[in-house]
Amino acid sequence: MSSTVSFFTDLVRARHSPRQFLPTPLSPADIRGVLEDAQTAPSNSNTQPWTVHVVSGAARDTLSKELLKAEEEGRTSPDFTADYGDGVYRERSYQHGALVYGARGIARSDLEGRREVFRENLRFYGAPHVALLFMPRLGDGVRTAGDIGMYAQNFLLSLTARGFHGIPQALLGMYAGTVRASLGVPSELTMAFGIAFGIGDPTSPMYDIGMGRVPLGQSVVLHDTPGVLDEQ
Repeated sequence: MSSTVSFFTDLVRARHSPRQFLPTPLSPADIRGVLEDAQTAPSNSNTQPWTVHVVSGAARDTLSKELLKAEEEGRTSPDFTADYGDGVYRERSYQHGALVYGARGIARSDLEGRREVFRENLRFYGAPHVALLFMPRLGDGVRTAGDIGMYAQNFLLSLTARGFHGIPQALLGMYAGTVRASLGVPSELTMAFGIAFGIGDPTSPMYDIGMGRVPLGQSVVLHDTPGVLDEQ
């Protein structure tokens, strides 16, 4: 394995999503560098359909307060639905929840504790910055959403390469209307999700709870490509 391949392999496998951050803000140069890296993402016909709002400081605090108020008042305003079906995807979602609540020592019967975990999303897990990813309404949105995903992965890997951390927050999309109103985002842009970012708190039990991934054989189908899934 070449040193270049080894570096990428180490980088992509080291990326994780901490759920507790230090309050230390990143430098303007570091944030710009991450944004420049993310901007190199591929997109359908080079449409580059992302609009990204980076929120820090007092604006971040104000946005968090608005989100918490919306949660308190039961005001959701999603641009997309969240449905995991009744099969393996829902089961994986349950396993994810069990890991998150288990790491915090919160029992399934502790409804208030579980709500507090939910509200930690709206505080961006203490991260000093959050990037909100928006997309235009083009066709059925599938290709555009795919482009946003590739942008986000560049963003996350750039953070990792620089010694920082980020966590994608689909839950913020439940309050897309609140986010648009707080940031002055035009209604023709739909909100995909957010990425809270900064420096993960290595002393927190939520720093890396080890989500894991399914074996390749559960997600890859080979056609005339022998040996790939053989045991090593």
